[in-house]
Amino acid sequence: MEAIKRQIPLSVAIPSSIIADTPHLREKTYKVGLIGRACAIFRVDEIVIYPDGKGQNTSNQIDFVSNILSYMETPQYLRKRIFPVRPLFKYLGILPPLRTPHHPIAKYVRDLKLNEYREGIVIKSEGNRSHVDIGAETTAVLQESKLPIGKRVTVRLVSLQKEHPKVCLARREEIGLYWGYNVTASSLPLGRTIGTGSYDLAIATSRYGTPLTQVAEEVRQRYRASKRVLIAFGSPSEGLKEILRRENLKVEDVFDFTVNVIERQGTKTVRTEEAVFASLTALEMIS
Repeated sequence: MEAIKRQIPLSVAIPSSIIADTPHLREKTYKVGLIGRACAIFRVDEIVIYPDGKGQNTSNQIDFVSNILSYMETPQYLRKRIFPVRPLFKYLGILPPLRTPHHPIAKYVRDLKLNEYREGIVIKSEGNRSHVDIGAETTAVLQESKLPIGKRVTVRLVSLQKEHPKVCLARREEIGLYWGYNVTASSLPLGRTIGTGSYDLAIATSRYGTPLTQVAEEVRQRYRASKRVLIAFGSPSEGLKEILRRENLKVEDVFDFTVNVIERQGTKTVRTEEAVFASLTALEMIS
């Protein structure tokens, strides 16, 4: 069954400090990888990383989390061109593959399909055309478009010439399949991030929230009437209530619902990456 994109865009907000309690780079990488994988499984459109003011070097934490998530979302054939070698990328090999529709495995022109969409990167521009790496054994030609070298583009195949297939620029909005998530690294605290995001339904997750089973129908109706939905998660050491308190805000000032999706948890704590899986599963069932 093909991964059809969501009709109502869904965003997930996670704090920068999700890796603060994980000392080793390998485990940090794996933890972020689990979140990226969960978001891809449930066709999340946007992952927002907000600074929660917990732990040292918030900007470094945001840089790390956003880079790992962006790396995962990028098709394998483009990664070496987009991401230079850095110490923080030492354990990229342990990241789970996404295998989303925009991560194709076909690499020969004979295996490509007319009108197929691909992600690419401009590697050469001359005259009024650009050469784009689309993961095939030869570059594709983008006619009448001289674009900057290194620019990532979404394209559609319009001709399957063996030497150089021809493509045209495409918009993600026109693609019917799930085309990965965007990563937004916010410089604003959580309350302001949500306030400036044009979300008409914002859901907070908390073990102290209302059991989702009690408000499932109300959440479902609001979800289906919305144009843009966000679900937010707290940090390993603080819930959303404590995080918002630093902005002199209450949870109800920012969110439409505060829900508990694991009503009878058997462990004292639920890790953020575990909460993401559980919450997206629950939301999928009621939306």
